[in-house]
Amino acid sequence: MGHVELTDSDRSEPAVPWTAPRPRTAAHRPRGKGLSRPDDIRRTPPVPRGRPVPARRRTGRRAPALVGAELLGLGLPAWLVLRSGGEPRAVAVAAVAALAWCCVRAVRGRYGDDRAGSGPPGALSTGGDWLLLVGVLAVLRTTTGDPVDPVTALVALLSGLPPVAAAGWLCRAGRRRRPARRVLVVGEAAGVERAVRLLGARSGHPYAVVAAVPVGTAPLECGVRVPGRLAQAPAGDDASTVLGAAFAHDADLALVVPGPQLSEERLCRLFWGLHDGGLPLSVLSELSGIAPGRIRPSAAAGLTLLHIAPPLRHGPQMLLKSVLDRIGAALGLLVLAPVLLLIGAAVRLGSEGPALHRQVRQGRHNRPFTLWKFRTMVVDAERHKHRLLGANEHDGPMFKMRRDPRVTRVGRLLRRTSLDELPQLVNVLRGDMSLVGPRPPLPDEVSRYDERELRRLAVRPGLTGLWQVSGRSDLSWQETVSLDLWYVDNWSVATDLGLMARTLRAVADGRGAY
Repeated sequence: MGHVELTDSDRSEPAVPWTAPRPRTAAHRPRGKGLSRPDDIRRTPPVPRGRPVPARRRTGRRAPALVGAELLGLGLPAWLVLRSGGEPRAVAVAAVAALAWCCVRAVRGRYGDDRAGSGPPGALSTGGDWLLLVGVLAVLRTTTGDPVDPVTALVALLSGLPPVAAAGWLCRAGRRRRPARRVLVVGEAAGVERAVRLLGARSGHPYAVVAAVPVGTAPLECGVRVPGRLAQAPAGDDASTVLGAAFAHDADLALVVPGPQLSEERLCRLFWGLHDGGLPLSVLSELSGIAPGRIRPSAAAGLTLLHIAPPLRHGPQMLLKSVLDRIGAALGLLVLAPVLLLIGAAVRLGSEGPALHRQVRQGRHNRPFTLWKFRTMVVDAERHKHRLLGANEHDGPMFKMRRDPRVTRVGRLLRRTSLDELPQLVNVLRGDMSLVGPRPPLPDEVSRYDERELRRLAVRPGLTGLWQVSGRSDLSWQETVSLDLWYVDNWSVATDLGLMARTLRAVADGRGAY
């Protein structure tokens, strides 16, 4: 039978023998919207009945005010700039830009209530949304043949960024942040370990694991508290045990990890008991590598079906990605031309050899191309590589050394700031690479790929990507592959823009760059 235990830190009085769990009959099921107190929890203060439990994310009450502020914040400065530039339809163009901005923000969920740890920081999200707006309006201009001058339009959109960012900041400052969800993980030991490890290893989500209720007697090595356990065989007190553990640790969400010992009938009875007790629950899916937007549930013959959309390989989003890549690369080369010249001069003066280094890399569908970057090593670095193979600090086919003696003094600074990658904007302009994508591998690395790793080559390699914003060279090989495969299967234009915004913070931080 399942049981609930309180650790020493949870007891306010000396322990007393537990009474038998209350039978889970219709007459004894807890009623009410709040969590009903089981008989086997004696030392935990009662939770008031009727306490509202957050079950879903609701649209913020300040959303209409924020939408209005952003409409004026973007539309009014844009109209003034367009009017001063002699645009005859300044009002209409500014109105379309402001409406498109609000649509982009609404689609990306910027007008909902914030949760602790969810979503990117305000400046990064605004910057990503602005880049997406530029892409949307560029496609709209090309489609309609609008004669608006691109430079004037870009300046008009830039002029609206400060008011829009200020409106968002004021709204977030006046909004009370909700606490993180306190999660109780329920399932077999291996599944609980995996859920606790993944939730603890990554930030940016509103879930904090406070305890676990494993099935069976297998020990947990993740260090989380275990206030109770479920029997290996179905028992009538499963729900009482989970509800008691939730009370003991003030959990407001049960995360259930299905497994062989949690059969369909047992899960249904557990769900009934938790719902009757007022404890919200979520079920951990094995489809962890698939973005929620690709999953569509349906029902047939009493079965719940999950339809999984194929990865994006063709269509409007792919076309928009190509347009944004070329526009972004061209603008980047134009704006950064003085910086590129200064870096090239510093490389030439810092050590003998050319300023640029070219190298063959493998691109989409394993097609080779010539990659350009600023030289960060001595000229004959490749000839010395075989002597350093024993000092490789990476566990995969990539060669990485934190203190590589072949790296020059200027090269070390360029690598830490990722400025050595800027010449790859030429590769993006030529179509060999994308602004966002997996890291472009060397032919020697690809020759050692297995079938799973070869899937990284299904899309164009990128100037930045998930690996860039998640630790770069500090990641293990399997972590790098997992991140790249997630991107290959789940990328979208909105994801690309978010990653480009996060890249700014990763470059400024400099961790994992060597």
